Amino acid sequence: MLLGNRLNDRLKNTVIAGLGLFTLAYGISLFLKSGNSLIVLGSLLIGILLGEWWRIEDGLSNLGAWLESKFNRGSDHGSKSNFITGFFTTSLLFCIGPMAILGSIQNGVSGSYETLAIKSVLDGFAAFAFGSSLGFGVLFSALPVFIYQGGITLLAVQVKTIATDSMMNELTAVGGVILVGIAVSNLLEIKKIRTGNFLPALLIAPIIVWILSLIK
Repeated sequence: MLLGNRLNDRLKNTVIAGLGLFTLAYGISLFLKSGNSLIVLGSLLIGILLGEWWRIEDGLSNLGAWLESKFNRGSDHGSKSNFITGFFTTSLLFCIGPMAILGSIQNGVSGSYETLAIKSVLDGFAAFAFGSSLGFGVLFSALPVFIYQGGITLLAVQVKTIATDSMMNELTAVGGVILVGIAVSNLLEIKKIRTGNFLPALLIAPIIVWILSLIK
């Protein structure tokens, strides 16, 4: 972040745009892993309804604002907005990727941490790029990432006997759609999308797959 402050705005904007394009392409590639796009659609619709009801994005924004008030006092309104954007964008980006999900499940099921270690290295490079433009909010994204990945690991220990490849494929595809939303809304700034409220869809997708398996 200290080095990032020495970079000019044009370079910062170009880096963020490049990350946005990569995230967009990566999200699309994840969506293509779906075996049934209607499951993805249904998961998103139900997930969005739940997310809007629970106001997940507002909760993340409020958490970012609270952290900013505690650790970034004396800054102007622009810095505050930047802090929240950095916290929100990187929290979602680092949580949604399949490596976070698969790595946490792998760790919970077998005790192996290789996938999470690789993800940590990749996140470190991404955090440096984001930090140069979005400031210290990126640093505090470690908190929800730790809770998210730790929660999945603990859950995987309990439900490792019922997860199927189909469930994981549809969950990954939903994550891809959300990544596209992050790229369009937060990184490329094409259109504002309340992507935080999409997160329940990650839980809905495996449930729909399970229900369909009972019907067949």
